[in-house]
Amino acid sequence: MDTSKLNCFKGVFLLATVLLCFSVLTACSKKSIAGAEQPDGQSADRDIYVAVNGNDSNKGTLNAPVNTIQKGLELVTPGFTVFVRGGTYKEKLNFPRSGRKDKVITLKSYQAEKAIVSGEGLSVLGSEALVTISSVSFITIEGLDVCDFKSAAASVNVDGIVVKAGSSNITLRKNRVYNIENNATAELWRSGHGIHVIGNTDVAMTKILVEENEIFDCNTGYSENLTINGYVDGFEVRKNKVYNGENIGIVAAGGYAANSNPAYNYVRNGIIADNEVFNIDGRTGPIPAFKDHNGAIGIYVDGARNIIVEKNLVKDCGRGIGIVSETNNFPTQECTVRNNLVYNCSLAGIYLGGYIGYTGGGTNNCYVINNTIYHNNKDLGYSNEVEGEIRLTENCNNNVINNNIIYPRAERGVFINKQIVGGTNNAVSNNLYYSEGVNIWRWNNIPYTDFNLWRVACGDDTGSTAGIAPQFMNTVIYDLHLKPTSAAKNTGIITSATVNGTTDKDGQARVVNNLISKGAYQ
Repeated sequence: MDTSKLNCFKGVFLLATVLLCFSVLTACSKKSIAGAEQPDGQSADRDIYVAVNGNDSNKGTLNAPVNTIQKGLELVTPGFTVFVRGGTYKEKLNFPRSGRKDKVITLKSYQAEKAIVSGEGLSVLGSEALVTISSVSFITIEGLDVCDFKSAAASVNVDGIVVKAGSSNITLRKNRVYNIENNATAELWRSGHGIHVIGNTDVAMTKILVEENEIFDCNTGYSENLTINGYVDGFEVRKNKVYNGENIGIVAAGGYAANSNPAYNYVRNGIIADNEVFNIDGRTGPIPAFKDHNGAIGIYVDGARNIIVEKNLVKDCGRGIGIVSETNNFPTQECTVRNNLVYNCSLAGIYLGGYIGYTGGGTNNCYVINNTIYHNNKDLGYSNEVEGEIRLTENCNNNVINNNIIYPRAERGVFINKQIVGGTNNAVSNNLYYSEGVNIWRWNNIPYTDFNLWRVACGDDTGSTAGIAPQFMNTVIYDLHLKPTSAAKNTGIITSATVNGTTDKDGQARVVNNLISKGAYQ
């Protein structure tokens, strides 16, 4: 036998064997990295699917889905999505890991299917949410129903969705949150939230986006339907619908027990825009102060700073929009309320200041500008008074009220009510006042029915008009756009794009040919 040929053959065979093994190992390695052949129960770099007929021992593929959303969250890795098929999932959810800047973790319903996260039959322990985002970032929740989480126990807090503990880069989009209920009696301190964002650590929560959600039919007791509280620095609350609630619709808050450090214990640098808030009635809830008077505010900035409230529709609430403070040492300041439509509320349309005889916080350096405020004060206030379309109370300083259309009910007639003596440098100008009945302004709690005397009392009110109708398109259906011949057309004053905003209530240019109209619509 030719040994040289044999040795050559052996060498070729050995080389082929090595190459084959290397190819197999490489292929296995690639499959492992891709997650296509991950062992059951391990995370996978791919989208995960959840279905009511799935099994948590499955891999979470479309054809072999897992059964619980929580299992899907445990399997998914940054950059991928947990898709939830239609059906009802009775479970509490907690996100176990963060996404990354370029690889967000998303939880959403699958295509057009209706995925419901239900708390029916689940207990509420202490302060607890049906969906919890805690100490994680780069998370999106989209298109889910979150509902039916209820308790009547003492000293519990019931939340639909909570975001807390330094979480940032969070998006809550197009979810429906309803029947989140704390049904305890008032003395058991009833509290709950539909959506609750709370900065309760020394890490600022930033880039929080809450948009296009629907929050309704929640019993929140002493708390609110959509809450931003504590150390939150940079948020947007946009295009949400909040309705049928027993207390405040949307709030940006400070001065409460959200954060133990006073320097961190208030919300700052946020936008509340393009929301609809309606049918908020405090008389349906447990708060004793609301028993006979619906004081529940539609959109509320309470002890927060540098907040823009713009282009919202607030109707049929207790009070419309409040830039108020309930807490000493936490004034509401550097806020702008502009281009909003507020009508048909029980008490004041827009409210500034601290609660009379209750708090020293107050409202400082704020703008109330280019709003349309119509037919509020359906009811009398706590002292049997008409609170007014715009109301100022304790510790209002350096605030500006201009370019508004203020149109009270004929039988009420109170345009602006500065209800107490005190506060400094509050400037009123360039508003349009019109009433079909009585005409009343109050300054330092002194009533004026003569416009000229009012101007002297408040410090001139330059550029305002009284007694000329704004010519709304159709008040029967609350179409409060202006007719072309309106006295409010192009008669406002331009402060700056920063103050006036760049678009009106409809999203059209706020300033046209260097002219601005009064009210919410250009």
